[in-house]
Amino acid sequence: MANTQNGRVAVYLDFDNIVLSWYDRVHGRNSYARDRQRIAEDPSDAEIAARLRAAVVDVGAVIDYASSFGTLVLTRAYADWSSPINADYRAQLVARAVDLVQLFPAAAYAKNGADIRLAVDAVEDMFRLDDLTHVVIVAGDSDYVPLAQRCKRLGRYVVGIGVAGSTAKALTAACDEFASYDSLPGVELPQREQEQPAKRQKRGKAVAASKESPAIEAVEEQSAPASRADDDRDAADETDETDEDSDFAVTGLLIRALWLGQEKDDSGWLHSSAVKQQMRRMDPSFNEKALGFRSFSDFLKSRSDVAELEETGHERLVRLRDQTP
Repeated sequence: MANTQNGRVAVYLDFDNIVLSWYDRVHGRNSYARDRQRIAEDPSDAEIAARLRAAVVDVGAVIDYASSFGTLVLTRAYADWSSPINADYRAQLVARAVDLVQLFPAAAYAKNGADIRLAVDAVEDMFRLDDLTHVVIVAGDSDYVPLAQRCKRLGRYVVGIGVAGSTAKALTAACDEFASYDSLPGVELPQREQEQPAKRQKRGKAVAASKESPAIEAVEEQSAPASRADDDRDAADETDETDEDSDFAVTGLLIRALWLGQEKDDSGWLHSSAVKQQMRRMDPSFNEKALGFRSFSDFLKSRSDVAELEETGHERLVRLRDQTP
């Protein structure tokens, strides 16, 4: 596999494709086609709003996975952002420094030409940015096969991400590496599915909570009363809660970084420096010294309930602690 330590990554998301495919994955085949009119007419309808919340895409999981291949040089998402099913994601994407490319439906069935615009931009970027090492294509259409093949011919390592059951086999074969969105760290499978992969069973609740979708939070916040009972809490209590939330979030960040590393290394043990680098890729604001630790090793020791540290000489290795009883 290509070197990920100094990789420079470009990410292209056919956002309509991934969102609609996940909606069908959660609610059943062709569910979006059946619900399209109701979503367009009144997305705030109680039943439709509940179905949209159940099928929210964890954009952070996609971007974090892409960052495991190197530094994200650019990230673009292509969609009709005026569409109700996409509009709730705008703030979330902008917060992750994703460029939003507006596409307007060319026909009644919203064939927006995302594949053409995305492919043209990707090829232009490869010639304009000759230091790009990885291209991540988040889509499922076989229309992207020529793009994947061209990227490989131009010497780039091609990574595909798509929803299981909605991804063309030809696209999977055209990539150097392909990951199902369903299997990305932090992504929860639809409730209707009974079987859970062994790796997912070992994952704790901390990740789901620490990476809770901003889209869901926005819906919950809108439904909350304008005046809250805890507005009169004192400053000390407010500071304690903020610190507790921050501590919980950084633990979730560590867990996700370890998962991503162990997905690429079957031995389980990872160099602590590589784990820290991955954490900084996912959250550039991470700094163990700002958290009160003299070194990253001290930070890892403070999380001994989730991370196992081994120090031999100058080498420091870390792995996710086995949570099975």
